[in-house]
Amino acid sequence: MSEFAGKHVLIVIENLPAPFDRRVWQEASTLKEQGADVSIICPQMKGYTKRFEQIDGIDIYRHPLPLEGSGALGYLLEYSTAIFWEFRLSLKIFLKKRFHIIHGCNPPDLIFLTAIPFKLFGVKYVFDHHDINPELYLAKFNKKGLFYHMMTFFERLTFKVADYSIATNESYKEIAVRRGGMAASKVQVVRSGPSLKRLKLTAGDVKYKKGRKYLVGYVGVIGVQEGLDLLLESIQHMVKTRDDVQVAIVGGGTSLEEIQQLTVQMNLSEYVDFYGRVSDEVLVDVLNTCDVCVNPDKPTEMNNLSTMNKIMEYMALKKSIVQYDLKEGKASAQKASLYARPGDTQDFAEKILWLLDHEQERKEMGEFGYHRVIEKLSWDHESQKLVDFYRKALNIPYKASKRAAALTETIEQ
Repeated sequence: MSEFAGKHVLIVIENLPAPFDRRVWQEASTLKEQGADVSIICPQMKGYTKRFEQIDGIDIYRHPLPLEGSGALGYLLEYSTAIFWEFRLSLKIFLKKRFHIIHGCNPPDLIFLTAIPFKLFGVKYVFDHHDINPELYLAKFNKKGLFYHMMTFFERLTFKVADYSIATNESYKEIAVRRGGMAASKVQVVRSGPSLKRLKLTAGDVKYKKGRKYLVGYVGVIGVQEGLDLLLESIQHMVKTRDDVQVAIVGGGTSLEEIQQLTVQMNLSEYVDFYGRVSDEVLVDVLNTCDVCVNPDKPTEMNNLSTMNKIMEYMALKKSIVQYDLKEGKASAQKASLYARPGDTQDFAEKILWLLDHEQERKEMGEFGYHRVIEKLSWDHESQKLVDFYRKALNIPYKASKRAAALTETIEQ
């Protein structure tokens, strides 16, 4: 299909490189498949250091970043540097080939500053709302002050400048309408559905179990709000009564070193392995080996209203899940997960152990989650919503396709 032929979309992301940012890469690939020219601006990070690269026909422009912010001032320096490079590269790309849409992916809520000058030339700004930054700030620093009020101010400006907005779930759409003042008709929910091409079911590899009977897995960012400290407390509860469980933690982030040090201090090093940011092949290999997967996100308002990619990835690989009882996590997993009392690490540990000791229930939960992904939550379904949204943003008349009709029939069933 080439209904977007002749259209050029510039995607700007600040906190992760492409193609590592899986949601953004799926969006970019979908737009490319529809015939659009796609360019991406993102930071240079470990493993993604080329200043320019073309992958699958998508142009990727990477800029240096002095540091990955961990404090308020650190974030200010990081974001200021990113804004400079984003505007400079946007201008370079625009002069090379005019783009029709700037698709800005937060955090932070500052990419609208890059978009404003180009709106004078008829370029539309689409805000892809990945994180609710005021709540994210509270989750990280647990206080309201100057920087918190700056977050709320920049959020309002972002929605004011945006012509359209993409929300990752219904909670985010409500924020766009209620707090951002956007018309509901200009906000489209596009969930971060997992790609079934990337997440293949395999037998896994017992080497990750380190000789133990069971493997519990976590994949995702390692930051303050992700609750890895709570997970370590739960692991400590488990090892008091048994020593047949190994834990694999896959991912990186600003708190990785701190969590590794805490693991040593809690005498859990022999039970916990940190794999860092790894290739998709290794990630899928680890997850396929797991008996149970976990989402220990802290019970903050940010986590309560946010959809976590890791949950759908676990489900796509038929894994039963343990997480805290939070709104959007429950909306995603439903019966594929057990839900611990928010912040109760003992209850979290007990639910993990219950699943390990009940293989049939694990399998049934895994099957439920897998079929939920296949039938409703995979990127095959969400990508069609993105395409329909871009038809509206680009003012392209809708043309029904066999694929769209098939997906609509599946959803209605």
